[in-house]
Amino acid sequence: MMENKVVLNGTVVADRMKEQLQERVAKLSAQGILPCLATILVGDDPSSETYVRMKGNACKRLGIDSRRIHLEAATTTEELIAVIEQLNADEQVHGILLQHPVPSHIDERAAFEAIAISKDVDGVTTLGFAQNAFGLANFPSCTPAAIIAILDDYELPIEGKHAVVVGRSPILGKPVSLMLLNRNATVTICHSKTEGLANIVGQGDIVVAAVGRPKFIQGSWIKEGAVVLDAGYNPGNVGDVDYEACLTRASAITPVPAGVGPVTIATLLKHTVDAAELTVRA
Repeated sequence: MMENKVVLNGTVVADRMKEQLQERVAKLSAQGILPCLATILVGDDPSSETYVRMKGNACKRLGIDSRRIHLEAATTTEELIAVIEQLNADEQVHGILLQHPVPSHIDERAAFEAIAISKDVDGVTTLGFAQNAFGLANFPSCTPAAIIAILDDYELPIEGKHAVVVGRSPILGKPVSLMLLNRNATVTICHSKTEGLANIVGQGDIVVAAVGRPKFIQGSWIKEGAVVLDAGYNPGNVGDVDYEACLTRASAITPVPAGVGPVTIATLLKHTVDAAELTVRA
């Protein structure tokens, strides 16, 4: 029945997270510390510019300093790494975010690896990934952490459930699989080479869509009563699942927009505040 459906409202979850952060930011401010997130944008990709602006505005509303570095598209890997190293050395900067994707001539992995682990608030380094695998990361990747935060906020059980993750990127599919595994879910990771994908998705009590293809996950694939978390965002405000079709079978589902996205940004802010607090305790 439709009345049993739960639309997992990410805006509400994000607002709760930001309310909790306000007191922590005020406490740091009283100690003379202004949490600071530095965002680096290389080139002029319109979507990336929008994301960076949204993150900056979210920082401003919470009293977090947002330092924006906009580099030309012709910037080399070496020049980008030099900028990152300057930010690593700047004690006023607590978090560093390199907006993905960078121009194709740049070695993105080398640039990510240049970010100091203490400032890797988006969980993009291999060390951060390894720490996440062991459940030890201060700053797990933001979108995976947002997915877990939504499940927890709505008190949806993870332990013992079969989670099916469609997507295997190093900053989304893989880390969220590890986080679910660390919470005692049984996890199946699917990808473009998976055979019998529809049947596997149909076994999932929890389905995470992170494939980057609009309306890829079909409603007929979804197990009756499954929880569906759509981490995709495609042109036209469309996610990776066919929302209306999946809604008929799922017990709970995130919309796009206003699902995982707002919680991802709130998680980035939380990690920046976490990083600032860690400098106080250091």
